[in-house]
Amino acid sequence: MLKKILIGLAILILIALITFYVTTRPTATEDGAYIPSPLALKLATSPTTDFDNTIYENPHKGNKKVLMVCTEERNMTMENGKLFSTGNHPVEMMLPILHLKNAGFDVDIVTPTGKPVKVEMWAMPEDDKNVKSIFSEFKNKIENPGKLSAFVQNSMNDSTDYVAIFIPGGHGAMLGLPDNSDMNKLLHWSHDNDMFTLAICHGPAALLAASLDGDKGSFLYKDYKIASFPDAVDAQGPMIGYTPGALTWKYGERLNKLGVTIINEAADNTVHIDRKLITGASPQAANAFGKLAAIELLKAVNK
Repeated sequence: MLKKILIGLAILILIALITFYVTTRPTATEDGAYIPSPLALKLATSPTTDFDNTIYENPHKGNKKVLMVCTEERNMTMENGKLFSTGNHPVEMMLPILHLKNAGFDVDIVTPTGKPVKVEMWAMPEDDKNVKSIFSEFKNKIENPGKLSAFVQNSMNDSTDYVAIFIPGGHGAMLGLPDNSDMNKLLHWSHDNDMFTLAICHGPAALLAASLDGDKGSFLYKDYKIASFPDAVDAQGPMIGYTPGALTWKYGERLNKLGVTIINEAADNTVHIDRKLITGASPQAANAFGKLAAIELLKAVNK
């Protein structure tokens, strides 16, 4: 009898181990990259969001807009050589846009060279009507964004249309933005003109571009405190198959070395404002982040 019980337990344990293995394997894509495993998607994404559709009493009636800077790169190379299929996170893009639109601000989109925005479609909340609707509304801008390079060269210094720049997250924010000289100029322009800079989740990685000046001066965000996706949580990605391997570098660590303090230890709903820099920790913070941004932008334009 005991022998049968032990055999049964062994079979159950084996089934559990096989199930865990299968559900934690990243899923291959047609181009040879990988999206998160079934378990990672279950833990890290949701079919709906907590968007609360805030109505702002005195929405902006003028022409001030927000310039959203997105990645045009899809695949991130891991330490083991495997490719992670990433881009910008749809919730981190769309929930803030919903709040900004409710507050009366339109949003323009640019990528470094004008190539289409790459979106982590595997993170799309398929049952969220608000997100699906605004994503459809912005589909043309996402597929045909402006060129950051052209904006910086031809329009930036004379432009008075914008009240903020916005960098959404997704690991894609670590691709092509932190080392982009136009991103460097845009961040300095925003700062010098007392505009807001909005960045959520991995979006603050793009703030590293402000350090491309070398020894010309102190880092733009030295002594700032931010909410951002923690390096420690990224390190856990391979364990559940969120990423197909370890990242090759840690953006939080680099920001820390430049004098930035990340205030949250978890990928949670933390949001923070430090001077004109508004940040959020993760997709869980997207609603509160968008609301905080909308409120602060309205304060600025309604002075």
